[in-house]
Amino acid sequence: MSKRIVVTGAAGFIGSNIVRALNARGYSDIIAVDNLTQADKFRNLVELQLTDYVDKTAFYEAFARGRYGHVDAVFHEGACSDTMQHDGRYMMDNNFAASRTLLDACLAQGTRLLYASSAAVYGASTRFREAPDCERPLNVYGYSKLLFDQVVRRQLPHARSQIAGFRYFNVYGPGEAHKARMASVALHHYQQFRKQGWVELFGAYGGYGAGEQRRDFIHVDDLVAVKLWFFDHPYSSGVFNLGSGRAQPFNDVARSVINTLRSAGGHGPLPLQQLVDERLLRYVDFPAALAGKYQCHTEAELDALRAAGCDHVFKDVERGVAAYVEQLLLRHA
Repeated sequence: MSKRIVVTGAAGFIGSNIVRALNARGYSDIIAVDNLTQADKFRNLVELQLTDYVDKTAFYEAFARGRYGHVDAVFHEGACSDTMQHDGRYMMDNNFAASRTLLDACLAQGTRLLYASSAAVYGASTRFREAPDCERPLNVYGYSKLLFDQVVRRQLPHARSQIAGFRYFNVYGPGEAHKARMASVALHHYQQFRKQGWVELFGAYGGYGAGEQRRDFIHVDDLVAVKLWFFDHPYSSGVFNLGSGRAQPFNDVARSVINTLRSAGGHGPLPLQQLVDERLLRYVDFPAALAGKYQCHTEAELDALRAAGCDHVFKDVERGVAAYVEQLLLRHA
């Protein structure tokens, strides 16, 4: 395989999974871009085949100058995804300005750009369709992603190379351990149960019962499969939702984690109410700091994705989370 590919955020959760999938296809001329100030992210790179590693502070201007020769495609996963980050200048520089520099360079060089947006652009909306009337971000992170999507939309009619943006919903799976509090609820539940013997969820809030707030949870393997489908279809451009298309309550995640761990210990599965009765699942008061800033329900509308021709079938929480917990157990063993 002779194609040169750049993956930004390559040491991160999704970026490293993309590189791994590209390696599995035989691609090894891959330039990894990241920031290893948080050094433990290096573990996500150890098993990967790369041509080069470039710090993000040096990459964007060098790429714009053509420093890396002909690059077929950039998977742009690098971003600050901390929704509690209050430094708006940093967020806009990191998520918007760097992406804008990259977009301009890709358009000038004919390099395909497949980039990460976020379902955070929908914020307070009750609809999750790729349209301006549904886009109501609740924080500067969501706004930084939305502003770049808006720039892309203006460029799409004139672009001569692929530009595809993906609004990620709640992603979980291997490679996210370094994300700490920003890791998926599935990983937090796994760690909680192994440490203390029970799992905690938010109590009632926003008109939803305890643990019944709903999100669209997507396994990282499904996300990567869709990204590679677009890589294989270079004439498919646009801004697309990337979730399972199904909202499930946090209770489903907790139940799947607990019962998978119970099964590993030789115990049978329990229904939700029995998990609560036996104090294996406990509810805590909804934090005041999140009031008015929290999405109680997300569910990707997949019409645009399907219209593009991508018919990937997504795992539900029961299958996806169980498989993830089994992988975690193998790694920790």
